[in-house]
Amino acid sequence: MSAPKHALSSEQLAHLAQHIKEWGRALGFQQIGITDVDLGIHRDHLKRWLANGYQGELEYMSAHGDKRLHPDQLHPGTLRIISARMDYMAPEVETLKLLDHPSKAYVSRYALGRDYHKLIRKRLTQLGKEIEAQVGGHGYRAFVDSAPILERGLAQKAGLGWIGKNTMTINPKAGSYFFLGELFTDLPLPIDSPFEALHCGSCSACLTYCPTQAFVSPHVLDARKCISYLTIENKGPIPEHFRKPMGNRVFGCDDCQLVCPWNKFSKPTTEPDFHPRHQLDQADLCDLFRWDEPTFLKRTEGSAIRRIGYERWLRNLAVGLGNAATTPDVISALRSRVNFPSALVQEHVIWALEQHNESPQTSP
Repeated sequence: MSAPKHALSSEQLAHLAQHIKEWGRALGFQQIGITDVDLGIHRDHLKRWLANGYQGELEYMSAHGDKRLHPDQLHPGTLRIISARMDYMAPEVETLKLLDHPSKAYVSRYALGRDYHKLIRKRLTQLGKEIEAQVGGHGYRAFVDSAPILERGLAQKAGLGWIGKNTMTINPKAGSYFFLGELFTDLPLPIDSPFEALHCGSCSACLTYCPTQAFVSPHVLDARKCISYLTIENKGPIPEHFRKPMGNRVFGCDDCQLVCPWNKFSKPTTEPDFHPRHQLDQADLCDLFRWDEPTFLKRTEGSAIRRIGYERWLRNLAVGLGNAATTPDVISALRSRVNFPSALVQEHVIWALEQHNESPQTSP
């Protein structure tokens, strides 16, 4: 494998592709697939989705011109995309029990541990260097939610799974609790067969059980109604008609995955970094709401939660407390933030107190 990349024969490229998959598994990825840069039907689906305005404030979905539709424009010279998936479901996280306890804070499973971006990008870069060590210099670049890439479409084309009615990539042997990342390369590697079958069948559990009925139709999500969008991407007030359905979901939502029958095949992650930190898989809403900003910054260091900032963190928690059972602790916690120097936080605190038939009377 020491020949220059452009001198590699078809047989050498096929062997290299097999080695790439083996190296990927050694780096902690559960599956590696290879595809070309033609997005086909996924390009058309995105155009229709954007035309309907379903992206809301997700401006990055419509930005960057055609780069999202033509991956080779992101990294000139790219011929193939190596798509990788890594499981993130931590063992012994009692997700459903948390949703049944409104005094507890529900944080989406993917965000309980360390932020996945750096870890996966580092592993993909290591994979690129491993390839380089075998074939010499090649143009490559790793991406993990860091550029306008239709990663789920690429994963489907690379054979990693199908896109379910809940718009998640689903693998028949692993469900949907996994991260995706991509390594762009200018090597003309053989491509894998796309995952053509759709195994959702007549099941519509994800559409039915979505707390805010965010699915317009199978495979079409109106992000503006999605709790993940509302608690993470949305920078302003959470619309009042969505606050009750949010329940105790303070960062993201997993309901459309929790009810998916294919997730009975999900495997616990082998990455310690994805295990829950600071007991966020069992934290009380009141306790989190009492964090001051330095505590928030310290305990969300290296976490995806930090990206929403302290103000939106309090906003989300206030909604959760408004949906919690009425107790002296809940009322006390809310009143402690009535005069918080943020109109956004104040609005949600006052709303929460009203749910408990309480006035926004402040503590002395």
